[in-house]
Amino acid sequence: MARVLIAGCGDLGCRLGVSLSEKGHEVFGIRRDASQITAPIHPIEADLFSQLPELPENLDYIFYIVSAPSYNDVSYYKAYVMGLKHLIDALKDQSPKHLFFISSSSVFTQSEGEKVTEDSPAEGKNFSSRRLLEGEELALNAPFPGTVVRFGGIYGPGRTYLIDMVLQGKAHCMEDVYSNRIHSEDCVGLLEHLMEQPNLDPLYIGVDDEPTLTCDVYEWLAEQLSVSNIEHREPTENSRAQRSNKRLSNAKVKATGYQFKYPSYREGYSELLESL
Repeated sequence: MARVLIAGCGDLGCRLGVSLSEKGHEVFGIRRDASQITAPIHPIEADLFSQLPELPENLDYIFYIVSAPSYNDVSYYKAYVMGLKHLIDALKDQSPKHLFFISSSSVFTQSEGEKVTEDSPAEGKNFSSRRLLEGEELALNAPFPGTVVRFGGIYGPGRTYLIDMVLQGKAHCMEDVYSNRIHSEDCVGLLEHLMEQPNLDPLYIGVDDEPTLTCDVYEWLAEQLSVSNIEHREPTENSRAQRSNKRLSNAKVKATGYQFKYPSYREGYSELLESL
């Protein structure tokens, strides 16, 4: 069994850590408030944005799952660049088998509904994508093997923003705009699966099987919730320029053998609605 370190043990990190622990791996988690780390993960109370304490020895796998606390350049720099620099420096005397850096599909800026794969260009059009790409480059140039996973929009337990908006009658959608998502359980399953693979590429996209027009998702949710019709809006030229509109492909990660528990929003949201 492996010794695993999860840097940034928030919701997704704790879910991953618990799942790996249940499979027999020894898991350590870094978080500023260690009391928020779920057992049986071994907690490490530390701030990734300052000097880290001595880390456990002989670590095999590292997962960097950090989110920016606010939407500004300083927060993104600390979360995706500074924190990773500190972690890599703290691991300088170790030789882990692999580092996984969790990024975002927002670095793909296609806006005409194009199909997007790992080979499609990504651009630092704004501070958030620039910092994400900077962090990706750090991860891929670390002194040990690294892989970047770019997740689409994550939903699942505790991530019910879209359901809440529909219920409150505040949801509106733009016509002809595609969205891409992944259930949080598939995020965990996908990362576990990649950890077990012998030969990894530098980059994988993490989304479900079905890029979907945003209005179709809203309308489906409204029907399930018995809510009146969703307001549709025609995108303006300005909103089209600012909003991504792409169809992300998960073919590469599926080629590794991963099978999605929630292949589309219907399966994932159906279960969430039942729990609500």
